[in-house]
Amino acid sequence: MTTTTTESPLISAAELHDALQRQQVLLIDVREPSEYNNAHIPGALLCPLANVKELEPPCSSDTPVVLYCESGRRSRMAYETLAQRGLKNLKNLEGGIQRWKQAGYPVKGAVSAPISLMRQVQIVAGSLILTGVILGFAVNPGFLFLSGFVGAGLVFAGVTGTCALGRLLALLPFNRPQVK
Repeated sequence: MTTTTTESPLISAAELHDALQRQQVLLIDVREPSEYNNAHIPGALLCPLANVKELEPPCSSDTPVVLYCESGRRSRMAYETLAQRGLKNLKNLEGGIQRWKQAGYPVKGAVSAPISLMRQVQIVAGSLILTGVILGFAVNPGFLFLSGFVGAGLVFAGVTGTCALGRLLALLPFNRPQVK
């Protein structure tokens, strides 16, 4: 099986900023909702990468479509998906929203946005695994089961696509930011 990849045409943050000032541009953020809520380019629509296959751009085919994510990797994948469906006039924001923010352009997002839910899961799971290993060697080998339990939970989350720890963390008050 061969896979073809389509090189996405890049647009710089400065070019996108200019284009947004001059013309109608459909801007699509392909990150997860929690990332979008943290910070997004004003006017961007949210369409996570997993949903890009069903995306029907709500504009004419002449309107440029710019995809972006955090660093440009996921938006390149979204570009390939949409290009294979025959969508034209697509571009990928070079460096993603990170480059946009570095250039000093405005973002819209939560008033006091926490770090992304995925990063919170990584921090909590990694801390539990590390704690289990340290206590397992220093105190009692039974603590190694803590590391094994968390590791098994991560495997289950990856296989099924459901993460109990992520759902639990999403219930915390600081993970329900208000978008301004």
